[in-house]
Amino acid sequence: MASIAVIGLGGMGSRMAGQLLDAGHDLVVWNRTPQRTSDLVARGAVAADSPAEAARRASLVITMLSDPAALQQVAEGPQGIVAGATAPTTLLEMSTVGPAAVRRLAAMLPDGVGLLDAPVLGSISEAESGSLRIFVGGPELLAQRWMPVLAALGSPMHVGPLGAGAAAKLVANSTLFGVLAVLGEALALADGLGLPRNTAFEVLSATPVGSQADRRRPAIESGRFPRRFALSLARKDVDLIVSAAESTGVDLPVAAAAGQWLTAAQEAGLGDRDYSAVLAHITNTARSA
Repeated sequence: MASIAVIGLGGMGSRMAGQLLDAGHDLVVWNRTPQRTSDLVARGAVAADSPAEAARRASLVITMLSDPAALQQVAEGPQGIVAGATAPTTLLEMSTVGPAAVRRLAAMLPDGVGLLDAPVLGSISEAESGSLRIFVGGPELLAQRWMPVLAALGSPMHVGPLGAGAAAKLVANSTLFGVLAVLGEALALADGLGLPRNTAFEVLSATPVGSQADRRRPAIESGRFPRRFALSLARKDVDLIVSAAESTGVDLPVAAAAGQWLTAAQEAGLGDRDYSAVLAHITNTARSA
């Protein structure tokens, strides 16, 4: 079994850390808010005083953080991961931060320290059940070395060289946010044309967004959107998608439009709610226009 450090114990990171404990690994944990380590420590993990200490005590360091700025804060500086990592430690960056942040991190690591980028597709329930989809970028031999650890978290797939994992996650998310925007606008159009909601859902069930319409219908009808993934984080992901596309000369007007809806919903005070609450914002905005 491996000695693993998990840095970042939010809704996803804490559950992933729990899966690693259940798999029998020795676990070191660190979180900016120390109280979040208590449950894992009670289960056998060891709390580190800093990201640097966590890195010194592990052969594999997993980061699961909210955005590129958070990654930079825990990786850099005298108490950061880079200061504590030594060969042959591997850093496994599992946050959704985009290829640029992965390249920045790679440029800072000491010689002999490996790096894989392996963001996940899925949310809290998948993290809790160990059924995440994991997109792994980096040297194939290094990726294969850590596949057994990743298998405790879900289904890992090696998608290419370093940065490919971050790229794959943005590609996957671009479809998710685009579908939500299309679904919300379809329901808003149905409202505007006087089509009853029940009929609208029956119509949508026969379209390419049918599965999403069926999945989201209970939340839309009840107005309750159980939080699995914060809308503010979804907005961050869209910004990463658009920025990454622009850096390579790719124009994504649909992704940009989906981002506008998420931005508007966040500005309306929905940032702490589940990202699917953008559907309520779209339909409510249409009715009040």
